[in-house]
Amino acid sequence: MSQQDRIPVLVRQLDISQAGLRNKMLLGDLDGDGRMEIVMVQPDGGIDDRYVPHQVQCLTAFDLDGRLLWQVGTPDPNCGGPGSDYPAQLYDIDGDGCCEVLCVMNKRFFILDGRTGQEKRSFGLPSELAHDCIILANLSGGAYPSDIILKDRYRTLWALDRELNLLWTYTGNPGHFPWVFDADGDGRDEVMAGYDLLDHDGKKLWSARNLEDHADCIWVGDVLGRGDVQIVIGGSVTVMYDGQGKELWRYEGSIESQHIALGKFRSDLPGLQIAGLDRIRRGDTGEAFSESGKDGLFLLDSQGAEVWKEDRQTSGWLTIIETLSRWDDGPLDYILAYRRGGGVPPTLYDGHMEAVVEFPADGYVAHADLAGSGREQVLVYNHSTAWIYASMPMGLTPRRPGEPLPQPKRLYSSTLYPGGEYR
Repeated sequence: MSQQDRIPVLVRQLDISQAGLRNKMLLGDLDGDGRMEIVMVQPDGGIDDRYVPHQVQCLTAFDLDGRLLWQVGTPDPNCGGPGSDYPAQLYDIDGDGCCEVLCVMNKRFFILDGRTGQEKRSFGLPSELAHDCIILANLSGGAYPSDIILKDRYRTLWALDRELNLLWTYTGNPGHFPWVFDADGDGRDEVMAGYDLLDHDGKKLWSARNLEDHADCIWVGDVLGRGDVQIVIGGSVTVMYDGQGKELWRYEGSIESQHIALGKFRSDLPGLQIAGLDRIRRGDTGEAFSESGKDGLFLLDSQGAEVWKEDRQTSGWLTIIETLSRWDDGPLDYILAYRRGGGVPPTLYDGHMEAVVEFPADGYVAHADLAGSGREQVLVYNHSTAWIYASMPMGLTPRRPGEPLPQPKRLYSSTLYPGGEYR
């Protein structure tokens, strides 16, 4: 990457202040025109989100020109914050080519028309606390995922069909955001519910052993490069299993493996690499006190050996990391890190721990190929402004006007605890 390529290009700056405070950004093609729109999700307040899951207080949709398209609910200046997931996803659940908004508001599950925000359908919840997050799955063997998994904070999940009829219930230690994928090739998803792999019908297939606390994040991919899938879990340690539940390795060189991300970050190492975020020293509770703790990045090779670990000199303990692919024309992925604190802006790191791109604005981050260009753009946002960055000058007109953009699984599985698949 040249020095010029290291400077992100500001494509657009948007005023999103009408959405209110402490929103999470979701991205998807709401109207099928070939480019994505933005939905800002504000949570409810007045709860302790360590134990009680959020509901949605307000939804505000914008196009990429900054026009407000619709708003459902009323922004609340006393809303809650991002201590846990907000129960909302953008997904084309009815197959009409446009993303619907799936959310939990006022103790009901809503499917809203993404074009207008109007209610298409709503359902009662299987339990009063069944709204910690929303997971789309294909448990029924249909043409596309149309089943829904809801959960409470730390104990129970409910598997439902698209009519929200109960399929089965699981009680155990499901972690923050169970990951669903077809582990056995039968056309139905299995569910990695924390440390337990469940079949599509809820039957427990195997359990991870000798792991404490809960699973913070789950990734699946062909880490070893041998043609099958491994499962990597971050939590009290970082550990990798094969599809049958055999532990392949465990990395215990971190205090708390809060986030992990799979990617091809290095060309000189075989297979995939595992980026991680270690909570070295927790700060005081709450985002306002993020400067009182310390975290650090690390990188493991496909065999679980430590390649490097960041000796962080600044404070901050709430970093989130994700894999960013297709930022530029290079063959390798980057480690996207944000919410770093200590004056460190959102940054792309390469597999040698070099900061190759620093974004000039600070805030939360979302990323996607917004208009079908073949490259991903990075959106940095705060309570009032969203900045759209790219690796090179570009417009945001649809590459294929009128052809709906497919919603990637990563975008309809949005979570504060990013997991994923690397295929």
